[in-house]
Amino acid sequence: MDEARQKRIHSVLFVCAMNSVRSPMAEAIARHYFGKSLYVQSAGVRKGEPSGFAASSLAEIGIDGSKHKPRTLEELEEWEGLNFDLIVSLSPEAHHAALELTRTLAADVEYWPTPDPAITQGSREQVLDAYRNVRDGLMYRIRLRLRQGSPKSPDDGEGA
Repeated sequence: MDEARQKRIHSVLFVCAMNSVRSPMAEAIARHYFGKSLYVQSAGVRKGEPSGFAASSLAEIGIDGSKHKPRTLEELEEWEGLNFDLIVSLSPEAHHAALELTRTLAADVEYWPTPDPAITQGSREQVLDAYRNVRDGLMYRIRLRLRQGSPKSPDDGEGA
């Protein structure tokens, strides 16, 4: 068995641009499904404002995302350090920051390009649908990737 198949993930960090939509949704989903077996956090390159749409889309599936307080990578590092087995970046800017972190951290980095639903225009329902699509995509990838004992899928690239 190769190293990737043997390495068990104990901690994961989700990173996006502002820690207000994508990474907090991913954190909440991962905690919901794997919170007893994994340490999960999220952070942003910059700090944004909490998203009511993100919290609403999570609430629809029984996950409470309403208490999330956005934080930056620097704040997370100051408060508890950045000791993670896996860093999942959800935006190009976050991916660049995650790769920079690996200069001093022994963490695997995966890039999951995820659209920003906050830029969606239209009716409230159209905007909420964009958030639901992101939520559902993250839920699928998180459940597939973080199942313990399961290696990363060989086709788990940008097209997944």
